[in-house]
Amino acid sequence: MLKNLEQTWDLDVFFPGGSSSPEFTTFLAELEQDINQAAELVTQERSSVAEWVELLDTVQDIAGRMRQASAFVSCLNAQNVRDEQARILAGRVRQLGASNASVMTSVDEQITAIAEDTWAELLQAPELAPVAFNLQERRDRAQQMLPPEQEKLVNSLSVDGYQGWSNLYNLVSGNLVIPIEEDGKTVYLSPGQAANRMSSADRAVRQHVFARWEEAWASVAPSCALALNHLAGYRLNLYAARGWDNVLHEPMERNRMRLETLEAMWEAVDSRKPRLVEYMRRKQELLGLEDEFSWHDIRAPIGSTATRFTYDEAAQFIVEKFNHFDPEMAAIATRAFKERWIESEDRPGKRAGGFCTSFPVARQSRIFVTFSGTMGNLSTLAHELGHAYHQHLMNELPPLAQRYAMNVAETASTFSEMIVLDAAVDFAKSEEERLSLIERKLQRSVALLMDIQSRFLFETRFYEERKQGIVSVPRLNELMVQAQKDAFANALTEYHPHFWASKLHFYNTGVPFYNFPYTFGYLFSAGVYARAKEEGPVFRDKYAALLQDTGRMRVEDLAMRHLGVDLTKPEFWQGTIDFVTADLEEFLHLTAKK
Repeated sequence: MLKNLEQTWDLDVFFPGGSSSPEFTTFLAELEQDINQAAELVTQERSSVAEWVELLDTVQDIAGRMRQASAFVSCLNAQNVRDEQARILAGRVRQLGASNASVMTSVDEQITAIAEDTWAELLQAPELAPVAFNLQERRDRAQQMLPPEQEKLVNSLSVDGYQGWSNLYNLVSGNLVIPIEEDGKTVYLSPGQAANRMSSADRAVRQHVFARWEEAWASVAPSCALALNHLAGYRLNLYAARGWDNVLHEPMERNRMRLETLEAMWEAVDSRKPRLVEYMRRKQELLGLEDEFSWHDIRAPIGSTATRFTYDEAAQFIVEKFNHFDPEMAAIATRAFKERWIESEDRPGKRAGGFCTSFPVARQSRIFVTFSGTMGNLSTLAHELGHAYHQHLMNELPPLAQRYAMNVAETASTFSEMIVLDAAVDFAKSEEERLSLIERKLQRSVALLMDIQSRFLFETRFYEERKQGIVSVPRLNELMVQAQKDAFANALTEYHPHFWASKLHFYNTGVPFYNFPYTFGYLFSAGVYARAKEEGPVFRDKYAALLQDTGRMRVEDLAMRHLGVDLTKPEFWQGTIDFVTADLEEFLHLTAKK
């Protein structure tokens, strides 16, 4: 039994002293020195396998330590948003990251210069076989880039240019307050707090908060539009210089997928929208809305979940359900709870949201959530523990082979969440609670299949217009609303024009098109989960093998090898959408008499 668990994580095991840690200061100084030495090492000519192994060992060691440093400062900033020293350290780590990116550009320069026959022999060497896919990928990508010195200049300028626009957005959105009327007085909320109010059971509250939410984002829309236009302009100019004529070229490469796969996925989503619209129409009836169904009504709760969990109970529930599928998965979750890998305390001063980050040098993970005992908290914990299990499997591989793309990054987390959500539905103590949990699953399908598609449609259309010049705030609003109408099949009567301003993902410099990978991950994971339910315990080892291959294979090859399916055809995607919306029939049955 898991009892008396602590709800704050242990970061001192890595670097004692938090943001004032002398050990971390030393770690960064040594890392900087080693990056500088690697910059010199990479300029030397090499011809033997041993020389290449030496260089690759060096850069992989640095890559692992860079991830360790990034994870530590991410945790520091998340646990206390007012830690100014943590912010300074994050800037230092970003600068080291830019320097290391330049080293890797030099590595790419060397591997592209190797003759084809010599390169083929090199990849056959036993020492390099575990990272052969990753090296070939780097070589292929490097051949599509600008000359190395220009790419290094891009890396350097991006810190204060490209990333600077993202930082401006973070500053503007971070300082935004949303005034709402509550209990006869004005309350000033952060965007995160206001977003939570928009899932209130009281429609008057949702309407009021949504109106104030739109007003607040409209007030900063000119600044957000400035940042968005210049982020897009930077990307478009860089892509043009590299000879990339499709704005989806980079996201496709980063996600190791083909455009045909993306098109097949969206085709399947479009073909199954009538089922989702049927769910929304029934929800509209249940909410007592005759002629209107607004953006803020999508997240309105149906039914109620009276069940609450203590942290210890949540931990025990998750571990037990994981154990039914795979004892090793349960063992990792148990370690996470017992060894304080998780920051779950509900206190002020923490950032919003949740995440799992890895410390590859220590071969551990850290999970950030805020736990208040709800079923949603239980689901989030399971989700993040899935990420930790995925990383546990990746720890057996060389650092170069550990880096999986965002679209498959959600495989293990969504899989773990599905295990716990299905168990929670069976665990429901009343029909009302069962209905609430089923509705939550369907609501998630709407979010990941329709809301995410609206973001994708907006972004692709925005980039096309941005090629002709700056896109104004009114036009951005028009593009956003049209994308929402198309994605939601005109099922809403009120939309969210300033969504483009409110959504951080559009301003992320690390991940272009931070949208479709969510839909891919959700549906791909559902396909894996459906196979696990079909095959039973024999699927455990297949599942682990699939996860281990996520960092060393393109997604089409991954799916064909481990599932025997073709992702470029809509059939797989249609099947997974049918699987995730299978609860619709029970939802309609449970609500027929209401």
